[in-house]
Amino acid sequence: MLTNIYIKASKQLIASTLLLLIINTNLYSNEYSYRKYIHVENFYSSISKDCIEIGVKNNIPPATIMAMAGLESGYGRGYVAQITGNILSLGAFKSDKELPRVYLPYSKSLKTVLFDPKEIQKHSKNDLVWKKRPKSYKKDYRPTPYAGTISNLELLKYDNQLKEKANKACINDFATRWMSILSNIKVFRDAKIWLNKEVSIKGTTVLFDESTNKKFINMIGGHPNSFNYRKTWPKKVNTIMRKAGLVDLATDMYKDKKSFNQSWSNK
Repeated sequence: MLTNIYIKASKQLIASTLLLLIINTNLYSNEYSYRKYIHVENFYSSISKDCIEIGVKNNIPPATIMAMAGLESGYGRGYVAQITGNILSLGAFKSDKELPRVYLPYSKSLKTVLFDPKEIQKHSKNDLVWKKRPKSYKKDYRPTPYAGTISNLELLKYDNQLKEKANKACINDFATRWMSILSNIKVFRDAKIWLNKEVSIKGTTVLFDESTNKKFINMIGGHPNSFNYRKTWPKKVNTIMRKAGLVDLATDMYKDKKSFNQSWSNK
């Protein structure tokens, strides 16, 4: 009889343990639900280190840079971002090369714009809708002599080293040329002055506080004469930051010296 009691108790304990595991797994998957997507993982794997390095150097919250890049580039899958390496959708200054008007097809089956000649050749004429794409006014981070031209649009797709270099240059421009106390845009100046003051008082760790990231996002977007005037923009950036666990990712990699893979697979 005692044996039956022990068996019953053991079964109940196992069932309770499994239930807790399922609950915890669901909580983590809901908390960082964007981490299940391989294209999101691949994107942040390629830019997280540079975002942290450049962000810390220039007093810009790294998680915010990552979240903005994810939104603005479609996690690196937007055709302008793929061609130019401009993952933050930064407008070109007068001295910069910008992506000109390009004549590219839209694939009805893939529901995306194609720019790679090899990829275009794989599709039937009926699947493609050709259209003159408007001038993007976005900085082209491809190297000379391709930047600002319609030549070799697929360059960064096949050269990962050049792609990472272009992405890093874009991140650096955002942190130095855009978020600057010398900026012509008041909200950028104010945001940078505020961040510099926060870091001087509280130290670099303040850049990894969720509250700092949220306030910075709301300061630079969601109203006229800002990075993006749409009221929904800060909400979208914050959603990506939260659901991809970017504050924790940046914290793990910077403070705890974890690799991207160690942090990303943690939750």
